[in-house]
Amino acid sequence: MAWQRAAVFGSSGGIGTALVEALAQQGMQVLAGSRSGQGADLPGVTPFAFDLDDEASIASAVESWSDDPPDLVIVATGVLTLEDGTGPERSFKQIDAHAMARVLHLNTVGPALVAKHVLPLFPRNAPATFAAISARVGSIGDNRIGGWHSYRASKAALNMLIRNFAIELGRTHKQAVAVGLHPGTVDTPLSQPFQSNLPEGQLTTPQDSAANLLGVLQQLTPADSGNVFDWKGERVEP
Repeated sequence: MAWQRAAVFGSSGGIGTALVEALAQQGMQVLAGSRSGQGADLPGVTPFAFDLDDEASIASAVESWSDDPPDLVIVATGVLTLEDGTGPERSFKQIDAHAMARVLHLNTVGPALVAKHVLPLFPRNAPATFAAISARVGSIGDNRIGGWHSYRASKAALNMLIRNFAIELGRTHKQAVAVGLHPGTVDTPLSQPFQSNLPEGQLTTPQDSAANLLGVLQQLTPADSGNVFDWKGERVEP
């Protein structure tokens, strides 16, 4: 699939930064979104500001794209450990209503609001791709060890929304693709507290992760829409 213009929401994170750099190196025009509105000083990269806590900021950013909308949108936002240090729960005894609501907002509601405003810009008679960073632990069928309740639930809900978006898009945008992506374990601040017990070779650099994910997206067709794929291109069990 040959995209003309990309938008990356969450361009200041490890994976988001690497995605912006990889797309720019391919010669694409890239809209790079972060809370600060600052981005990489690279040819073809245009920073913009948005805040997942402020839907109006998303709407305002996207509104200016209507004359030249992106045909690739990647939501690379997400949280595992909250800013106050609250990490994923190891037991249901640790569930906290406020922490769970916050994780669900950032991992599920936020990407849904992005989709709400960007999907209507997609061309009806040309290819376009919407992708959101998900996680294998959001798979219900693949869950063998439990725990991480809020994070798992937020990603499972995100995966359901992606399926919903794909079904709705499929009625009017026959060439569009909406998918979730599991990047593997990437060397970013999100995974840093949990890297110590990883098997040798399981940790991926953000640059390798971005290359892997873009390679997967290049191979997808509308028949794949609504599913979640890992960094190797294999479908993740719902």
